[in-house]
Amino acid sequence: MIDDLVTKGVAEPYRMFTSRAEYRLSLRSDNADQRLTAKGIEIGLIGDVRKNLYLDKFNKISQINVKMNQSTISPNKAEQFGVKIAKDGILRSSNEILTQKGVNMSKIREIWPDVPFFNNEIDEQVEINAHYRGYLKKQKADILAFKRDENLIIPDKINYDGLSGLSNEVKAKFNKIRPKTMGQALRIDGITPAAVYILLSHVKRKSIKHIA
Repeated sequence: MIDDLVTKGVAEPYRMFTSRAEYRLSLRSDNADQRLTAKGIEIGLIGDVRKNLYLDKFNKISQINVKMNQSTISPNKAEQFGVKIAKDGILRSSNEILTQKGVNMSKIREIWPDVPFFNNEIDEQVEINAHYRGYLKKQKADILAFKRDENLIIPDKINYDGLSGLSNEVKAKFNKIRPKTMGQALRIDGITPAAVYILLSHVKRKSIKHIA
């Protein structure tokens, strides 16, 4: 919020939207304790009761993840349990199997009975983490790619109105401000990272065509 107010100004009442968060896949309510409690402990803001609850949950999730990473299965064997994956002969860990549609921790323990069980809350968190893992990996790649291209020059004559996927509000702001670089585009008030990724893809495609 402070960064927004300093870099973007206050043209309208400040509102916080999850859609405006740069990396909202990571900033979920279900993982707030996993993201923030360790930092709170480090700077002395967390009491002993909360600290012990966090460490207990962290240790239980870690135990399950370690066991699941060590537990593997072939595509043919997985099919015997009703789990269909590409028959490429590659062994998958139970963490990878958990990302498949219709698979939950009950199914995982049907295949691997020795996977620890603590309570339903822990199981739910393991399932959520698994389902987001692939998306977070892609988001991390997008973040790294954008950081490399933050100083990429945006052509002066770019036609923002012709970019599909952008809202009319975003097009109007791009047309008004005419950002010079991708970094500047991201810092425009009301512009989401998703909109900047669309712009980035367009600029890079144009650059490739120009070189060709």
